[in-house]
Parts: sequence; structure tokens; C-alpha cells
Amino acid sequence: MGKLKASSAHSPSPAESPAVRFAPLPTLTNLGLIGLLFGLAIVSWALTDQRMAGMDAGPGTDPGALGFYLITWVVMMAAMMFPSIAPMVLVYSRIQRGKRERGLPVAIGSTLAFVAGYLLTWTAAGLVFYGLLAAVRAPDFGALTWDQAGRYVAGGVIAAAGLYQFTPFKLTCLTKCRDPFLFLLSSWKRPYGRAANGHQARAWCVGCCWALMAALFALGVMSFGWMAFIAALIAIEKLLPWKTIANRGIAIVLLVLGICVAFGPDKVPGLTIPGPADDRAVMIDM
Repeated sequence: MGKLKASSAHSPSPAESPAVRFAPLPTLTNLGLIGLLFGLAIVSWALTDQRMAGMDAGPGTDPGALGFYLITWVVMMAAMMFPSIAPMVLVYSRIQRGKRERGLPVAIGSTLAFVAGYLLTWTAAGLVFYGLLAAVRAPDFGALTWDQAGRYVAGGVIAAAGLYQFTPFKLTCLTKCRDPFLFLLSSWKRPYGRAANGHQARAWCVGCCWALMAALFALGVMSFGWMAFIAALIAIEKLLPWKTIANRGIAIVLLVLGICVAFGPDKVPGLTIPGPADDRAVMIDM
């Protein structure tokens, strides 16, 4: 028994295990990564503001031609997501540094590729949103115009995003996003985890935030103000230490907002009320 206790007392911690090592990053490296992410986010916010100028037509806004939409969407995702994924990126970078110190091969620019992967994953999600919005705006769905059922559909989408906050899947995704150390460590230990952990991290991110993005479409995807609002909710939920309070608080905000959009849209600050379908300005094909 004494031998067993002695053996367990000297067992390596997860960060020291032979499977993975989380090497500490130099302060300048930490600051550099954080500065790069936030710097790219600031530039992306400025570009998004420029591209969206005059395009907000409220819920169901026409996002324009596919090429224009994709460029705008990628820039939006950089602006909205880069600050929130900073903790995950730092932990991933520590893994790569640990591999280098152990003499294992590490691809040049692996951390930047990890960040770029988030943009690719959210681009795929954006294409899904684009297709759904195009279907809703199709002529056969005229009953969904704002002066008919559109306001209730928009409010329902926002309220549904609030209800999603309470689901077990949402809470699991949020936990993975908020604790990158444990998530990447557990991914690393599973079969093929070293190759898959980046894909899994991005998948959990989409699982955590897709309903908030759907709410953005319901509020007006080309609205800079509502984009900033949703980005703030994402940052609050992922970065603040009070997980349960943030999660439940955001749920209540979305539920109340959804009810207001459906039954009192003129009372919602910053919400652009769509005009009749025949009076809408035609988007320029960009």
C-alpha cells in the first residue's frame, strides 16, 4: 500500500503527461497573440461598418449577392468571434510550443491556421443561414412579409434563441468553449484527437453560438448596431466568470426581446421596421 501511495504521489499532472504538454508562453507571445486577434477584430469592425452603411432594412434584410455576402460575413465573423476565442487560441498555442520543446514536428503557422479554421467553419454556417433566408424571402412565402406574419416569425426566432440557452447541448458547448484547457486536453487523449481537436473546438463554437446568429438575422443581419449587440452577448457568455448568470441573463434578454419584436416592434430601440415588400429598395448587385 505504501508503494502505491508513493507511486501515485509522483504521478505526472495532465500538463506533464507524455501525451501532451502545455508549455507556458512567453509574455510577449501572449500579448502578441491577443493583440493580433483584437487588432484584426478592430479592423474588421471598421470594414463591416463601411460595408453595411445604408443596408439595414430590419428583420429579413436582403444580404445581397452571394459574393458580397460571403465577404461581409467573413469580416463580420472576424470582428465578432476573434476576441471570444482568444483563450482557446492561447491554449492551442501552448500545445504547439510544448510539442516543439519535445522535438515533435509542428507545422509553420499552425496557430494562425487554427484561427483561420474558425473563419472557414463559420463561413459554412453562414452559407446555411444565407440559404434559409433566401428561402424565407422567396415569392411563395409572401405570407411571411413583415405586415403579415413576418414580425411573429422574427420574434419567434429570437425567443427560440433564448430558449436554446437552457438546453443541455447549449450548456455542453458553452462549457467546452469556456474551458479550453480541459477541452483540448481531453481531445488530445482520444484516438485521433491530435488531428481532430481543432475541428472539434470550432464545432463546439458553432453549437454554442448558432442560435445567437439566427437571432441576428431576425433582427437585421446588415445592422451594425444589432451585430455589436450579439457580439457583446457572445463575449459576455464566453469570457465572464459567471457562467450560469451570463447564460440565464442572456436567455431572459432574448425572450423579452423576441416578445417585443413580435408584439411591439415600434417600441424596440434601434430596430428598423421593414416597409411593405413593394416599397423596399432593391439591393445593388455587388
